[in-house]
Amino acid sequence: MSTCSTVSQGLDEPLSGTAPTARAWLLLEQPGPWGARALTSSHLDPLVGRALEAAAEGTGVRVALIRRPGRHADSGRVTSRQVYAAHTRPGNSWLHGATTRDPRRLLDLDFAALGAGDHRGFDAVLQGRPHAGSPLALVCTNGKRDRCCALLGRPLAAELAASGADGTWEVTHLGGHRFSPTLLVLPHGYAYGRVGAPDVQEILHGVQEGRVVVEGCRGNSSWERPGQAAELAVRTSVGEYAAGALTVARIDGTAPHWEVTVAHTDGRHWRVVVAQGASVPPRPESCGTSALGSPARMDVVEVRELTTALAG
Repeated sequence: MSTCSTVSQGLDEPLSGTAPTARAWLLLEQPGPWGARALTSSHLDPLVGRALEAAAEGTGVRVALIRRPGRHADSGRVTSRQVYAAHTRPGNSWLHGATTRDPRRLLDLDFAALGAGDHRGFDAVLQGRPHAGSPLALVCTNGKRDRCCALLGRPLAAELAASGADGTWEVTHLGGHRFSPTLLVLPHGYAYGRVGAPDVQEILHGVQEGRVVVEGCRGNSSWERPGQAAELAVRTSVGEYAAGALTVARIDGTAPHWEVTVAHTDGRHWRVVVAQGASVPPRPESCGTSALGSPARMDVVEVRELTTALAG
């Protein structure tokens, strides 16, 4: 029986413009099994999970659970949990870490400040510090949301951990089950699909060099989907792979047509026309449903460099 990921790959469904959207990420270590809605269906107190969801609403912060690769038995005696906060906007990307014995401490955070790129509250509440280790490689493995995430994600996470990639974590949900195995790299915030261990090693090497690998890239989580597709199109068009070189300056229009202005730190600007199309033929968007769908896709119609006057 075909899975949603094998069908999507067989149809060569494009990855660009499919990344989860969040300006900031708040990650809490939670061992043990995860349900489909992990914040409220895991061994985390569901009252805390619901409160975290409510606190993050509308702030640009996405909350997710993480766990180390391997067996997921949870004795219930978790004494200390790893916590990360990351902001992914180019020019102000950062990753801070902390530990806590009480997940309720996260409810004291200023989520609006985190979403705006301010880590001072995180550092004050949780005694957070800049993360000095390897970039985080977050692999979606939540089989309760889609079996492809478990079948393809868990072996990838285990292989990465065995290879010495100490920033490897399993994560609850990155969207796009049909692109499994899916990956998010922090602090840069670029998401990837259909990756193998050699691909991830190259992606992580690129992060350490301040370089973006565009092969298999779904986009940067800082931007809405048209902006994700536009930024990647400019990178490919002009051969610009420096991580902080490009920003999405503005997005004009509404579905199914946008004009996206992409800015370079050197002053150049591009106007990118993005059209929303429907993926055909219909295909399963998840193994969790028998219904066929036509997922929206972001098609780049034009990439045009602007003069200084037009850019202004």
